[in-house]
Amino acid sequence: MDTYGLIGYPLGHSFSRNFFTDKFASEGIDAEYKNFEIPSIDDLPLVITGNPHLKGLNVTIPYKEKVIPFLDEISKEAREIGAVNVIRVERKGKNVKLIGYNSDVVGFKESIEPLLKIHHKKALILGTGGASKAVYYALTKQLGLEAVFVSRYKRPNTVVYEDLDEEALREYEVVVNCSPVGMFPKIYDSPKIPYEVLNENNLLFDLVYNPDQTMFMQKGLMHGAVVKNGLEMLVLQALASWKYWNQ
Repeated sequence: MDTYGLIGYPLGHSFSRNFFTDKFASEGIDAEYKNFEIPSIDDLPLVITGNPHLKGLNVTIPYKEKVIPFLDEISKEAREIGAVNVIRVERKGKNVKLIGYNSDVVGFKESIEPLLKIHHKKALILGTGGASKAVYYALTKQLGLEAVFVSRYKRPNTVVYEDLDEEALREYEVVVNCSPVGMFPKIYDSPKIPYEVLNENNLLFDLVYNPDQTMFMQKGLMHGAVVKNGLEMLVLQALASWKYWNQ
């Protein structure tokens, strides 16, 4: 039986495992999807050798960047982004080849694109992890927006949350939350932006999907902003993963 899986730490609730288990059952695919909760990326070779029928992996926090040195090949897009969330495992006899891709960029682009209006020229990206890099790539290279990273700490080419004011939210009308703030179980938390200055021109996209409507989204709605969570993005990136594994 072919095996697919997810590496990360910690894993807890896994959208990917539920999605692919349902997909395999409904489409009569003889395969299984496992969670591989590894405390160090150095454990990846053990996952590969210990699962001889493994054909593909998804990669989540905190390994989207750390996994790259373990790969034999990486797609041009994933290399430009600097993060990998899909690995195809090719086996020829005893030789194993690991090829990295990024499906986050596909999922995000196709999910946010229908909501973008002509006046949406600039975006704020909350967070600086692997997913935020895919979001930046999609916004700037594929959708034609300018984008700036927002961090809790001062670092090159970013702004800090304390710098966000009414003028910033008027100029940067799209706000994408790539941080885990507001994710279950801490459902009453929200990124520290000045929600009171938001209006109907603002678009708030939250990569978090549990809960369905995060506090970030609720506060945006209170001031007329358009909001969306990350569930469709997850579905789209999962479907893209399947294509990468079986191309």
